[in-house]
Amino acid sequence: MPARTDVFDLAHLTLHAGEARHLDLEVRLGEFTFGSDRYLTDPPIAPVRLDVTRMIHNGWSLRLRFRAALSGPCMRCLEPAAPEVEVDVREVDQPGGGEELDSPYVSGEELDVRRWAHDALALALPAQVLCRPDCAGLCPRCGANLNADPAHAHEPEKDPRWAALDALKFDEPASG
Repeated sequence: MPARTDVFDLAHLTLHAGEARHLDLEVRLGEFTFGSDRYLTDPPIAPVRLDVTRMIHNGWSLRLRFRAALSGPCMRCLEPAAPEVEVDVREVDQPGGGEELDSPYVSGEELDVRRWAHDALALALPAQVLCRPDCAGLCPRCGANLNADPAHAHEPEKDPRWAALDALKFDEPASG
């Protein structure tokens, strides 16, 4: 069974330059909020694969892989949605290597796996959380679920520019 960890002590691995380890861990991913809707991760504690390679000059090359789903309302029809996302991200932390080689998830010899996994999942999520890719959403007039009734339709509304013509009354011709 993988070990649950939020912060991993990289020094514990006692790796020398060029050595690598593959670790199976479990990490709490947290929840996400889009607008006023809350989305939970499924599973809340996800199994992750962490690949750690020691670089020269006490640097680290890191790779994190996992799969997770969000559960919450579809952004179009409000029915339950649970899109799955596969995450495969890399980080490099090389002391003295400049800003682009300074990982925000590594502090000294500690790796904040939980924050890295949460941020990586947030970046991998689709722009819209949908119950299915072809979700038709809700009718803008009455709120009916268009997935349940694809033939749903209303009479077209009258063009308000012609409303003044409806108010015109024509005289009946005189009968004689």
